[in-house]
Parts: sequence; C-alpha cells; structure tokens
Amino acid sequence: MATQDRLIESTQELLWERGYVGTSPKAIQQHAGVGQGSMYHHFTGKPDLAAAALRRSAEQMRAVAAADLAGPGTAYDRIAAYLLREREVLRGCRMGRMAQDPDVIADPRLRTPVAETFDWLRGRIAELVAEGQAAGELVGGVDPVDTAAAVVAVVQGGYVLARAAGDAEPFEQAVRGALGLLAAHRAG
Repeated sequence: MATQDRLIESTQELLWERGYVGTSPKAIQQHAGVGQGSMYHHFTGKPDLAAAALRRSAEQMRAVAAADLAGPGTAYDRIAAYLLREREVLRGCRMGRMAQDPDVIADPRLRTPVAETFDWLRGRIAELVAEGQAAGELVGGVDPVDTAAAVVAVVQGGYVLARAAGDAEPFEQAVRGALGLLAAHRAG
C-alpha cells in the first residue's frame, strides 16, 4: 500500500477511535508506520490529512449505503437492508462521531464531507420512499423527506444509545422500531 494511503487509512481509524483532538500527527505516523517527512511530503499538516481521511470515509460510507439502498426488492426492502446491515455498533458511525466533534464542526473543510454524506443519505432514502409511494408500495400521506430524516436519525441515535449502554441492543431496538413504523405505512 502506498504511503499516502497508509496515512489516510490510519487517520480514518484514529479519528473514528479518538476524535480529531485525540489524533496527533505522531499517532498517525506511528499507526501508519511512516516518518514525519513522509507525512509532510504528502500533506501540509494534520488538517489536510484529516480532510482527506474524512473524504475517504464519506466515500466509503456512501458506497456501502448505496449498495444497500440499490439492492433488490421493494423500497421498504431496500431501506430495511440499509437498517439491518451488519455494523460495528459499539464503535459508532465514522461520520456521526465526527458530527459530534467540535473541532470538526468548527472547520468547514472538515465539516463539509460529514454534512454532504448525511445530506446524500437523507436524499437517497427520500427518493426510495417517493419511489415506494409512486409504485403503490407505501401510502402517500408520508412525507419522504421527513421519513428519510427519521430513518437516518434512528441509525445515528441508535449508535449513541448503544454506546452509552455498552450494548448493541438499544441500536437493534431502534432499528426494529423504525422498521415497524415503516411497515405500518405499507400499502395494502
């Protein structure tokens, strides 16, 4: 693996684990197995490297969610596939954890990939709800944008509840609850 990729992957992992402040350039270098010169050859500093890591995490999160949401079945089935996907629940969401990091939120360059990822996710789920309504699978009285926001909030809130409890069950309860609410809006 190229040095630049090792630096980005190490930063992704450390940001997820420790947050922005807790991720020092020295920790990144040690995790990636590179020297200071290599890091500064590829990146101007920690903010530049963190921005690259957040962009890559955003791309990866979108790719996984896109695959779930583009799978076979009805709109409900595809949203269910997204909700039921296997996750590292107790680690939380890479992007969701960054949304809670004050240093990330304070820097537009770092915040942008986080905000864009959640905007994309809400938009894609809203499209699916609208598709389900147009196909007669879901009732028409449900607002697709509001429903999408609720689905994303369930996942993010489920991570928080699970981490607080030290147990995945609160996440799983939130997902089951969301699926129950969506199922109640199925046509027929």
